[in-house]
Amino acid sequence: MVETDKKREAIIEGAIKRFIHYGINKTTMNEIAEDLSVSKPSLYYYFPDKNSLVLGVIEKIFNDYFEMVEKDKFADISLEVCMAGFIEIRHRFFQKYYMLHLSGGSPDSSLNSEELKAHFMKMHGKNIQLHADIFQNAINKGEIADMEVYKTAELYLDSLAGITSLCILHGNKELFPSKKEMKNILERQLSLSGIFIKGLK
Repeated sequence: MVETDKKREAIIEGAIKRFIHYGINKTTMNEIAEDLSVSKPSLYYYFPDKNSLVLGVIEKIFNDYFEMVEKDKFADISLEVCMAGFIEIRHRFFQKYYMLHLSGGSPDSSLNSEELKAHFMKMHGKNIQLHADIFQNAINKGEIADMEVYKTAELYLDSLAGITSLCILHGNKELFPSKKEMKNILERQLSLSGIFIKGLK
């Protein structure tokens, strides 16, 4: 069982490396098998199709993200400092895994599956709830005023995502945002977060 888990993890790690470099659409199952020097039957034993492999990759990334943010969830720091730390973590993940969301021209059916969409929605909901819990904790400590924490967390995260989308939309149209653009995204998100939290007091 442990050996099976290790093999599965190795395949996911190999897929992530290739997806990051080439994007999901331009990567085939055969290329991943060749990268890892595993037989195609062995690869398909763990992941019957590309869709299941993409889902495995997404699960791994989200698990790593939540593991990082949840350890500081109720740390004895101000809400503003806590949220700034989360923005830094999300930004690092965004930079590292940016290529995973690129379509590369032709749509890939593995990115449009109902299973994957459902998983994204589930993880998005989990992220909103995580932030809602932190807002509730700040209310309990008297740091911010009482409010509907889930709706506020949703608005907060949507606002941050909007900054990312706008910066990319108005960027240099290259495949990957420049360091300057990445820095701009981070700085704007941190500024917005500070203003947003001050408004909750």
